[in-house]
Amino acid sequence: MAVPQSKTSKSKRDMRRAHDFLEVTSRSSCANCGAVKLSHHVCPECGFYRGREMVRKAAEA
Repeated sequence: MAVPQSKTSKSKRDMRRAHDFLEVTSRSSCANCGAVKLSHHVCPECGFYRGREMVRKAAEA
């Protein structure tokens, strides 16, 4: 079984883990309704993408 020759220092361990963090997704506002949405996605509130209606939303009663 492979066993390390010496203990891995805290510095080496933490440098290895430097890329293991979670990234925050970038958000943008919808040009049509102003709701917060993911970039390059259809707006979940109004159904518009780049000024055109992609998904028709049901009328609220």
